[in-house]
Amino acid sequence: MKKMKMNNVSIFNSITELSQAVADIIYKLSVEAIKNNGRFVIALSGGKTPSVLFNLLAQAPYSEKLDWKNIFVFWSDERFVPMDNENNNSHLAKKLLLDHVPIPTENIFTPQVQMPPVAAATQYVNMLKAFFKVDVPVFDLILLGMGEDGHTASLFPGTHIDEAHPILVEAITKPDDNVKRLTFTPRLINNAKHVLVLVSGKSKSRVLFEILERKIKKKYPIQMLQLKKIRWFLDADAASLLKD
Repeated sequence: MKKMKMNNVSIFNSITELSQAVADIIYKLSVEAIKNNGRFVIALSGGKTPSVLFNLLAQAPYSEKLDWKNIFVFWSDERFVPMDNENNNSHLAKKLLLDHVPIPTENIFTPQVQMPPVAAATQYVNMLKAFFKVDVPVFDLILLGMGEDGHTASLFPGTHIDEAHPILVEAITKPDDNVKRLTFTPRLINNAKHVLVLVSGKSKSRVLFEILERKIKKKYPIQMLQLKKIRWFLDADAASLLKD
């Protein structure tokens, strides 16, 4: 692993090494949060990159040493597909992680994508506010990825959401495939205590180069987030255009 002197970037030889580092951070943050507040609240992401992380967390030592009864799980975005569909983010996390650890079912807050999109977004906002008991929830940790187009969560180029958007969870339609999705908005993500962005693959190297090295302004959706707050975890392929 090497670290770069910009925006708290850590680079790893492989997605496995990257995932190991993130698993260690999750454990550390969970211990701190549970000690201080009695609970650790995390929002998971979808996509291919977190799959290795989920598999790690589902096995010893993490499956045994994490205090699952005091861990609470949400999702930063979700597709409106059947809840047992392989493209459903919560289904993936359930299959790879949550079914294999002793987390109480009442600690898992799954987006209700069987509902109409606007109703599902409203329901998730109400669920968040009821759980956190504040108007703008503060997650202990939000895990995110980044796509080749610079999207994160389901904040895509061409959608109507910006960093000033007042609603915490929105229903959107991805412009190029017409799939409806639920997504946290920048207002909610930026209020988290910790935000980790996991990025793997050479296809994302150009966007990372423009954001982290050239520092191009406001070109990609992920730049709606507070970049100084993000901790970037990149594999060698994703970081291949960055200078040491």
